[in-house]
Amino acid sequence: MNAPWAQESAVTENGQSRKPLIGLTMGDPCGIGAEVIVKALADSDVRSRGRFVVFGVEESLCAAADAAGVRPFWFRSPPGEPLRVDSGVVVADFHEYSAGFWVNPRPTAEGGRASLQFLDAAIEAARVQTIDAIVTGPIHKVSWRLAGCRFPGHTEKLADAFHVSRFTMAFVGGGLRIALATGHVGLMQLRNLLNIGAVFQPIDLLQHALTDWFGLEDPRIAVLGLNPHAGEEGQFGDEERRVIEPAIQMARNAGITVDGPFPADTFFVGEQRNRFDGVVAMYHDQGLIPLKTLAFHSAVNVTLGLPILRTSVDHGTAFDIAGSNSADPGSMKAAIRLACQLAERRMPATTPIPNVIAPTA
Repeated sequence: MNAPWAQESAVTENGQSRKPLIGLTMGDPCGIGAEVIVKALADSDVRSRGRFVVFGVEESLCAAADAAGVRPFWFRSPPGEPLRVDSGVVVADFHEYSAGFWVNPRPTAEGGRASLQFLDAAIEAARVQTIDAIVTGPIHKVSWRLAGCRFPGHTEKLADAFHVSRFTMAFVGGGLRIALATGHVGLMQLRNLLNIGAVFQPIDLLQHALTDWFGLEDPRIAVLGLNPHAGEEGQFGDEERRVIEPAIQMARNAGITVDGPFPADTFFVGEQRNRFDGVVAMYHDQGLIPLKTLAFHSAVNVTLGLPILRTSVDHGTAFDIAGSNSADPGSMKAAIRLACQLAERRMPATTPIPNVIAPTA
């Protein structure tokens, strides 16, 4: 994507602010990405919140729309031709990927290569500030590995693309905002990965997100313990005293309002969680189980620490239901709405906003 990029003021001729331009990646073509994107953007309320570029395969989107009884509402950008995005939805069509190879949904190298190419196009568009945020559809980690990708997922690839060493996986949904001290790692690896810096980092990044992105003046953050009953004064492990409490004190010294460590098994019960604006969990399932219990179809994955906005669905490729028109678009709708909300907050009226899509080939 190396064509010149036209720029236009964020303010239109009638003085109204322009809507944010959001790039959506279709994810693995073998999965439900096309279906949830079509269903989400078919919602007039969702589509009214921004302008959209879908990096994917139009043939797959058309098939999903046909199965759902949705009339196509987008324009197609032919490969090699830039196209203005003043309003509505444009599909940056990677037509070289024929729909035929994903008749039998499963992890494939071809699916991995396709989803990586969609993501690379969106990353470049965000890098040159042509789009205001990226919303990623579901990929399959095995497909990426088969395609020769060294990254386990979106979060790590995006961090590498933007040369970021401090980043954190976070989730929004069900009234919760949860950041993770560790991500996609095995439980037995936690002891080697969990140190003071690993706990302080999500506290720090979550505090910045709550103030800069969500507009909270003095957010309150809760930190969960690692062990049963938060260690119960060292009876069930010493990580709370040795690692978590020093990280909390470090955050307090930096001016962050933070408390804990709280026992994870009782924190989300009753009104206690409502006292806080954000939560730091020590590992993946500790944070994701309560979040998905409260908001299974509306949770959103957010990457903290990037110089760009990135949201994502909080579900996988669902190969078992791909092509059946039974996927719920709730998480994609929530990811798009959140991306538009955060992008609008970051868009000063005087900032030039490009609105031309570069060639995809």
